[in-house]
Amino acid sequence: MRIKYTTLLLALAATAPAISQAVESAAAPEHATLPLIPLSSAVKAPAPVLAVTSRPVVKSSEDAFRETDVWNRIRSGYAIPDLNNSLVAKHANWYAERPDHMARTSARASLYLFHVVQELEKRNMPTELALLPFIESAFNPVAVSSANAGGMWQFMPGTGRDFNLQQNAFKDDRRSVLASTDAALTYLQRLYDMFGDWQLALAAYNWGEGSVQKAIAKNRAAGKPTDFEGLADLMPAETRNYVPKLQAVKNIVANPARFGLSLPIIQNEPYFTAVDKTSDIDLAVAAQLAELSIDEFKALNPQFKRPVITGGEQTQILLPTENAEKFHLNLAQWGRALSTWTTHRVSSARESIASLASKFRTTPEVIRQANNLPSRGALKAGSTILVPKISTSANLDIPMEIADNASVTVTDEPVVTKRSKYRQAKATGKSKAPIALVKARVSRADAGKKRRAN
Repeated sequence: MRIKYTTLLLALAATAPAISQAVESAAAPEHATLPLIPLSSAVKAPAPVLAVTSRPVVKSSEDAFRETDVWNRIRSGYAIPDLNNSLVAKHANWYAERPDHMARTSARASLYLFHVVQELEKRNMPTELALLPFIESAFNPVAVSSANAGGMWQFMPGTGRDFNLQQNAFKDDRRSVLASTDAALTYLQRLYDMFGDWQLALAAYNWGEGSVQKAIAKNRAAGKPTDFEGLADLMPAETRNYVPKLQAVKNIVANPARFGLSLPIIQNEPYFTAVDKTSDIDLAVAAQLAELSIDEFKALNPQFKRPVITGGEQTQILLPTENAEKFHLNLAQWGRALSTWTTHRVSSARESIASLASKFRTTPEVIRQANNLPSRGALKAGSTILVPKISTSANLDIPMEIADNASVTVTDEPVVTKRSKYRQAKATGKSKAPIALVKARVSRADAGKKRRAN
């Protein structure tokens, strides 16, 4: 396996509570507690910058890295006009009253926020947009909403495909730190270009651009305002609260002490680096080589849904900077197979999970767990599943075309009924009456005679 290092500017990020609009289907791993430094009234954070235009003034790369704290870097790039209403105050109070929620969200955000800020600055976009995942998912990259929106930026499946976020049996790029952030910022920029207003762009990100366009047309026809607050009465409650929630988090980041909160120290430096892989590798092996726990590895690589990471040179794994070199050194000394999995296409319904387990020298439980299958159910013909490698496939990677198009369908197992002891009478052809089930028997009278004879 050839390894190339591509250092990405990604990293430690931070805090500010957020109401997650997603149902967290899998709890993100808790990371080491970050030291909290109280910000007293004597140490005041700069107030938010009210932008005259909708674009921030871009700092030079040298200026950006002169900051020692990511929060200051975000504050200095605020550029969306402030919103000031009762909803903003309501949500700011909600966050301020829940420091535990804030701490959990901050632990997750600390892995990703630096990268988001870096990408926003590259695109000359307002840096408060880096706080949007606080609202969308509480920075949980595996969060799934009731509407099936997924990932840190909560992309719907169809919208994700529109922005080249691949979704198949092996991975979901809506969860990818790199791919989903790139797609979200591209989408937000497109919405801004459409509406010329960041608050309306945010409303469209939540509600859909078509819905915002219809609301604008309706108010324009009625001679009413067409800005965010002017359209608020036409919006569903979630969208009406969406921008106020972001403004609330923005206000807390601008001056945490005002809300009785603290922000963690986050160094303004990359947290992780990207490693390009060129052959299949088991997720557990990759974590072991990097000297990370499975949970720590998954926190940076949540897009991988199966126990093997497939794909060629285009597939990257993210590792903390200090673990990347460990990965390289341990890999050089590994001397064993990197992957123990291959794929099998189910040819017919007669291929049960039990029979496949026997064929590939494993147990049904292993196959179910590797493929995230329910405890009951049969595989439908055409499904592509992971199975352990055997000697004939030991040195072969899973072809990209198979991994990219793999799908698994499970049907209800057929109900097995006991065979009836009754014999079905045969039709003679003369009778048109329904044929009944009959059982050979003697008449009651004859049965009585037999009992008396005995």
